[in-house]
Amino acid sequence: MLRVLDSGILTTIQDAGRWGYQVYGVPVSGAMDLGALRAANHLVGNPLDAAALEIHSPMSLQTDAPHLIALTGAEARFEIDKRAMPPWMSVFVRADATIEITPKRVGGWIYLAVRGGIDVPRVLGSKSTFVRGKFGGLEGRALAPGDHIPIGAQMIGDLAAAAGHSTHAPVYLQSEIRVMLGPHDDWFAPEAITALTQTEYTLTQTADRMGYRLRGNALARIRARELISCGIPLGAIQVPPDGQPIVLMADHQTAGGYPIIATVITADLAQMAQHIPGDRLTFRLVTLDEAQRALRDPSKTEG
Repeated sequence: MLRVLDSGILTTIQDAGRWGYQVYGVPVSGAMDLGALRAANHLVGNPLDAAALEIHSPMSLQTDAPHLIALTGAEARFEIDKRAMPPWMSVFVRADATIEITPKRVGGWIYLAVRGGIDVPRVLGSKSTFVRGKFGGLEGRALAPGDHIPIGAQMIGDLAAAAGHSTHAPVYLQSEIRVMLGPHDDWFAPEAITALTQTEYTLTQTADRMGYRLRGNALARIRARELISCGIPLGAIQVPPDGQPIVLMADHQTAGGYPIIATVITADLAQMAQHIPGDRLTFRLVTLDEAQRALRDPSKTEG
Protein backbone atom coordinates (compact mmCIF):
# COMPACT_ATOMS: atom_id res chain seq x y z
CA MET A 1 0.00 0.00 0.00
CA LEU A 2 0.83 3.69 -0.23
CA ARG A 3 -0.07 5.84 2.77
CA VAL A 4 -1.31 9.37 2.14
CA LEU A 5 0.56 11.96 4.22
CA ASP A 6 -0.81 15.10 2.59
CA SER A 7 -3.70 14.54 0.19
CA GLY A 8 -3.73 17.96 -1.42
CA ILE A 9 -6.95 19.15 -3.07
CA LEU A 10 -9.00 16.76 -5.18
CA THR A 11 -6.49 13.93 -5.48
CA THR A 12 -8.52 11.00 -6.81
CA ILE A 13 -8.13 7.55 -8.31
CA GLN A 14 -8.85 7.54 -12.05
CA ASP A 15 -8.55 5.10 -14.93
CA ALA A 16 -9.61 5.35 -18.58
CA GLY A 17 -13.26 5.87 -17.68
CA ARG A 18 -16.62 4.25 -17.03
CA TRP A 19 -17.91 3.52 -20.52
CA GLY A 20 -21.33 2.13 -21.48
CA TYR A 21 -23.51 3.73 -18.81
CA GLN A 22 -24.20 7.21 -20.20
CA VAL A 23 -27.65 6.03 -21.29
CA TYR A 24 -28.43 5.68 -17.57
CA GLY A 25 -27.10 9.14 -16.73
CA VAL A 26 -23.71 7.96 -15.44
CA PRO A 27 -20.76 10.13 -16.61
CA VAL A 28 -17.71 8.46 -18.12
CA SER A 29 -15.33 10.25 -15.70
CA GLY A 30 -11.74 8.91 -15.97
CA ALA A 31 -8.52 10.86 -16.39
CA MET A 32 -8.71 14.49 -17.46
CA ASP A 33 -5.51 13.92 -19.48
CA LEU A 34 -5.92 10.41 -20.84
CA GLY A 35 -2.63 10.48 -22.74
CA ALA A 36 -0.67 11.25 -19.57
CA LEU A 37 -2.44 8.45 -17.68
CA ARG A 38 -1.60 5.96 -20.42
CA ALA A 39 2.02 7.13 -20.55
CA ALA A 40 2.44 6.69 -16.79
CA ASN A 41 1.03 3.17 -16.97
CA HIS A 42 3.22 2.31 -19.94
CA LEU A 43 6.33 3.42 -18.05
CA VAL A 44 5.66 1.01 -15.17
CA GLY A 45 4.43 -1.88 -17.29
CA ASN A 46 0.73 -1.67 -16.43
CA PRO A 47 -2.18 -2.02 -18.84
CA LEU A 48 -2.65 1.44 -20.35
CA ASP A 49 -6.09 1.86 -18.77
CA ALA A 50 -5.01 0.87 -15.24
CA ALA A 51 -6.02 3.06 -12.31
CA ALA A 52 -3.54 5.70 -11.09
CA LEU A 53 -3.58 8.79 -8.91
CA GLU A 54 -4.77 12.03 -10.51
CA ILE A 55 -3.14 14.92 -8.64
CA HIS A 56 -4.21 18.56 -8.74
CA SER A 57 -2.18 20.26 -5.99
CA PRO A 58 0.82 19.55 -3.69
CA MET A 59 0.59 16.13 -1.99
CA SER A 60 2.81 13.49 -0.41
CA LEU A 61 2.82 9.72 0.14
CA GLN A 62 4.82 7.12 2.05
CA THR A 63 5.67 3.66 0.75
CA ASP A 64 5.45 0.47 2.79
CA ALA A 65 7.29 -1.67 0.23
CA PRO A 66 9.48 -1.25 -2.87
CA HIS A 67 7.57 0.09 -5.87
CA LEU A 68 8.14 1.08 -9.48
CA ILE A 69 6.43 4.42 -10.11
CA ALA A 70 6.17 7.07 -12.82
CA LEU A 71 4.93 10.65 -12.82
CA THR A 72 3.46 12.28 -15.93
CA GLY A 73 1.13 15.14 -16.86
CA ALA A 74 1.55 18.80 -15.96
CA GLU A 75 5.00 20.00 -14.92
CA ALA A 76 5.79 19.32 -11.26
CA ARG A 77 8.60 19.00 -8.74
CA PHE A 78 8.92 15.27 -8.01
CA GLU A 79 11.00 14.20 -4.99
CA ILE A 80 11.71 10.94 -3.18
CA ASP A 81 13.16 11.51 0.29
CA LYS A 82 13.94 15.10 -0.75
CA ARG A 83 15.90 13.94 -3.80
CA ALA A 84 14.67 15.32 -7.13
CA MET A 85 13.44 12.71 -9.59
CA PRO A 86 12.68 13.01 -13.31
CA PRO A 87 9.07 12.90 -14.50
CA TRP A 88 8.09 10.88 -17.56
CA MET A 89 10.45 8.10 -16.43
CA SER A 90 10.02 4.89 -14.41
CA VAL A 91 11.62 5.26 -10.98
CA PHE A 92 12.37 2.64 -8.33
CA VAL A 93 11.38 3.66 -4.81
CA ARG A 94 12.33 1.75 -1.67
CA ALA A 95 10.13 0.91 1.32
CA ASP A 96 9.52 3.64 3.90
CA ALA A 97 10.30 6.38 1.40
CA THR A 98 8.44 9.68 1.18
CA ILE A 99 7.17 10.78 -2.24
CA GLU A 100 6.43 14.50 -2.65
CA ILE A 101 4.72 16.01 -5.69
CA THR A 102 4.39 19.76 -6.12
CA PRO A 103 2.79 21.13 -9.31
CA LYS A 104 4.60 24.06 -10.88
CA ARG A 105 1.17 25.50 -11.72
CA VAL A 106 -1.47 24.45 -9.20
CA GLY A 107 -4.55 23.34 -11.13
CA GLY A 108 -2.92 21.20 -13.80
CA TRP A 109 -3.42 17.43 -13.88
CA ILE A 110 -0.61 15.06 -12.83
CA TYR A 111 -0.60 11.25 -12.83
CA LEU A 112 1.25 8.88 -10.54
CA ALA A 113 1.19 5.26 -11.72
CA VAL A 114 2.47 2.34 -9.62
CA ARG A 115 3.51 -1.06 -10.97
CA GLY A 116 0.54 -3.38 -10.33
CA GLY A 117 -2.01 -0.57 -10.54
CA ILE A 118 -4.27 0.72 -7.79
CA ASP A 119 -6.31 -2.18 -6.49
CA VAL A 120 -9.75 -0.81 -5.60
CA PRO A 121 -13.09 -2.40 -6.57
CA ARG A 122 -14.56 -1.69 -9.98
CA VAL A 123 -17.92 0.06 -10.00
CA LEU A 124 -19.81 -0.35 -13.28
CA GLY A 125 -16.61 -1.63 -14.87
CA SER A 126 -14.28 1.16 -13.77
CA LYS A 127 -12.15 2.21 -10.79
CA SER A 128 -12.55 5.91 -11.59
CA THR A 129 -13.78 8.21 -8.83
CA PHE A 130 -16.97 10.17 -9.52
CA VAL A 131 -17.01 12.52 -6.54
CA ARG A 132 -20.42 14.05 -7.23
CA GLY A 133 -21.96 10.58 -7.42
CA LYS A 134 -19.93 9.33 -4.41
CA PHE A 135 -18.83 6.10 -6.07
CA GLY A 136 -15.70 4.56 -7.57
CA GLY A 137 -12.11 5.01 -6.45
CA LEU A 138 -11.65 4.99 -2.68
CA GLU A 139 -15.15 5.18 -1.15
CA GLY A 140 -16.28 7.52 -3.91
CA ARG A 141 -14.31 10.50 -2.61
CA ALA A 142 -11.10 12.46 -2.93
CA LEU A 143 -8.18 11.11 -0.91
CA ALA A 144 -7.57 12.29 2.67
CA PRO A 145 -4.52 12.21 4.98
CA GLY A 146 -4.09 8.77 6.53
CA ASP A 147 -5.70 6.89 3.64
CA HIS A 148 -4.04 3.65 2.55
CA ILE A 149 -4.05 3.05 -1.20
CA PRO A 150 -3.92 -0.67 -2.09
CA ILE A 151 -1.58 -1.69 -4.92
CA GLY A 152 -2.05 -4.76 -7.12
CA ALA A 153 0.29 -7.74 -7.31
CA GLN A 154 3.77 -7.04 -8.66
CA MET A 155 7.01 -8.95 -9.13
CA ILE A 156 9.26 -7.26 -6.55
CA GLY A 157 12.48 -8.63 -8.05
CA ASP A 158 11.77 -6.95 -11.40
CA LEU A 159 11.17 -3.44 -10.07
CA ALA A 160 14.73 -2.07 -9.88
CA ALA A 161 15.66 -3.60 -13.23
CA ALA A 162 12.64 -1.99 -14.90
CA ALA A 163 13.50 1.54 -13.69
CA GLY A 164 14.84 4.11 -16.11
CA HIS A 165 12.39 3.61 -18.97
CA SER A 166 11.43 7.07 -20.24
CA THR A 167 9.21 8.74 -22.79
CA HIS A 168 8.92 12.25 -24.21
CA ALA A 169 6.60 14.69 -22.50
CA PRO A 170 4.12 16.48 -24.76
CA VAL A 171 4.30 20.24 -25.22
CA TYR A 172 1.51 21.51 -22.99
CA LEU A 173 -0.25 24.85 -22.78
CA GLN A 174 -0.52 25.62 -26.45
CA SER A 175 -3.02 28.47 -26.43
CA GLU A 176 -4.76 27.42 -29.66
CA ILE A 177 -7.41 24.71 -29.26
CA ARG A 178 -8.84 23.08 -32.38
CA VAL A 179 -12.60 22.62 -32.65
CA MET A 180 -15.26 21.41 -35.06
CA LEU A 181 -18.53 23.32 -35.38
CA GLY A 182 -21.83 21.74 -34.43
CA PRO A 183 -24.19 20.24 -33.74
CA HIS A 184 -26.06 23.49 -32.98
CA ASP A 185 -23.91 26.10 -34.71
CA ASP A 186 -26.99 27.10 -36.74
CA TRP A 187 -28.51 28.44 -33.51
CA PHE A 188 -25.93 31.25 -33.50
CA ALA A 189 -25.39 34.43 -35.44
CA PRO A 190 -22.44 34.50 -37.87
CA GLU A 191 -20.84 37.06 -35.55
CA ALA A 192 -20.86 34.44 -32.80
CA ILE A 193 -18.91 31.97 -34.93
CA THR A 194 -16.42 34.74 -35.72
CA ALA A 195 -16.12 35.62 -32.03
CA LEU A 196 -15.54 31.98 -31.04
CA THR A 197 -12.83 31.37 -33.61
CA GLN A 198 -11.12 34.75 -33.91
CA THR A 199 -11.08 36.24 -30.41
CA GLU A 200 -9.46 35.30 -27.12
CA TYR A 201 -11.14 33.65 -24.13
CA THR A 202 -9.97 33.42 -20.52
CA LEU A 203 -10.51 30.39 -18.28
CA THR A 204 -12.38 31.52 -15.16
CA GLN A 205 -12.15 30.28 -11.58
CA THR A 206 -15.29 28.22 -12.23
CA ALA A 207 -13.39 25.25 -13.61
CA ASP A 208 -13.42 21.66 -12.38
CA ARG A 209 -13.64 18.09 -13.65
CA MET A 210 -17.18 18.73 -14.90
CA GLY A 211 -16.56 21.81 -17.04
CA TYR A 212 -14.47 24.91 -17.72
CA ARG A 213 -16.32 28.24 -17.86
CA LEU A 214 -14.72 30.80 -20.17
CA ARG A 215 -15.00 34.57 -20.31
CA GLY A 216 -14.81 36.62 -23.50
CA ASN A 217 -17.05 37.91 -26.27
CA ALA A 218 -20.61 36.70 -25.69
CA LEU A 219 -21.93 34.30 -28.31
CA ALA A 220 -25.30 35.59 -29.49
CA ARG A 221 -28.09 33.22 -30.54
CA ILE A 222 -30.44 33.71 -33.46
CA ARG A 223 -32.92 31.18 -32.06
CA ALA A 224 -34.71 32.19 -28.89
CA ARG A 225 -36.58 28.96 -28.18
CA GLU A 226 -35.34 26.33 -25.77
CA LEU A 227 -33.40 23.32 -27.03
CA ILE A 228 -34.72 19.86 -26.22
CA SER A 229 -32.12 18.14 -24.01
CA CYS A 230 -29.73 15.95 -25.98
CA GLY A 231 -26.65 13.83 -25.41
CA ILE A 232 -23.38 15.65 -24.74
CA PRO A 233 -19.92 14.52 -25.90
CA LEU A 234 -16.65 15.15 -24.09
CA GLY A 235 -15.25 18.52 -25.16
CA ALA A 236 -18.63 20.00 -26.12
CA ILE A 237 -18.74 23.79 -25.95
CA GLN A 238 -22.14 24.68 -24.53
CA VAL A 239 -23.47 28.23 -24.55
CA PRO A 240 -25.85 29.21 -21.71
CA PRO A 241 -28.12 32.28 -21.93
CA ASP A 242 -25.36 34.70 -20.90
CA GLY A 243 -23.42 33.76 -24.05
CA GLN A 244 -20.24 32.77 -22.18
CA PRO A 245 -19.07 29.30 -23.33
CA ILE A 246 -18.53 26.26 -21.12
CA VAL A 247 -16.20 23.43 -22.25
CA LEU A 248 -17.43 20.13 -20.82
CA MET A 249 -14.79 17.85 -19.30
CA ALA A 250 -14.44 14.31 -17.94
CA ASP A 251 -17.23 14.40 -15.32
CA HIS A 252 -19.68 16.24 -17.58
CA GLN A 253 -23.39 15.49 -17.46
CA THR A 254 -24.68 13.01 -20.03
CA ALA A 255 -27.48 15.23 -21.41
CA GLY A 256 -28.26 18.93 -21.41
CA GLY A 257 -30.34 21.69 -22.96
CA TYR A 258 -27.81 24.41 -23.76
CA PRO A 259 -26.92 24.52 -27.48
CA ILE A 260 -23.49 23.20 -28.45
CA ILE A 261 -21.75 25.60 -30.82
CA ALA A 262 -18.65 23.44 -31.32
CA THR A 263 -16.65 20.55 -29.87
CA VAL A 264 -12.95 20.35 -28.98
CA ILE A 265 -11.32 17.67 -31.13
CA THR A 266 -10.08 14.56 -29.37
CA ALA A 267 -6.42 15.32 -30.12
CA ASP A 268 -6.66 18.62 -28.17
CA LEU A 269 -8.63 17.47 -25.12
CA ALA A 270 -5.49 17.12 -23.01
CA GLN A 271 -4.32 20.59 -24.05
CA MET A 272 -7.70 21.98 -23.01
CA ALA A 273 -7.65 20.09 -19.70
CA GLN A 274 -4.17 21.31 -18.73
CA HIS A 275 -5.15 25.00 -18.75
CA ILE A 276 -5.77 26.62 -15.36
CA PRO A 277 -7.85 29.65 -14.31
CA GLY A 278 -6.44 32.84 -15.75
CA ASP A 279 -5.01 31.18 -18.86
CA ARG A 280 -5.98 32.69 -22.20
CA LEU A 281 -6.80 30.60 -25.24
CA THR A 282 -8.22 30.75 -28.74
CA PHE A 283 -10.20 28.27 -30.80
CA ARG A 284 -9.37 27.31 -34.38
CA LEU A 285 -11.91 25.70 -36.66
CA VAL A 286 -10.81 22.48 -38.42
CA THR A 287 -12.47 19.92 -40.67
CA LEU A 288 -13.36 16.34 -39.77
CA ASP A 289 -10.46 15.12 -41.91
CA GLU A 290 -8.02 17.40 -40.08
CA ALA A 291 -9.35 16.23 -36.70
CA GLN A 292 -8.93 12.58 -37.67
CA ARG A 293 -5.40 13.15 -38.99
CA ALA A 294 -4.46 14.98 -35.78
CA LEU A 295 -5.59 11.99 -33.73
CA ARG A 296 -3.76 9.46 -35.92
CA ASP A 297 -0.48 11.35 -36.11
CA PRO A 298 -0.19 14.48 -33.96
CA SER A 299 3.39 15.10 -35.11
CA LYS A 300 2.22 15.91 -38.63
CA THR A 301 -0.43 18.46 -37.70
CA GLU A 302 -0.40 21.94 -36.32
CA GLY A 303 -1.82 22.97 -32.95
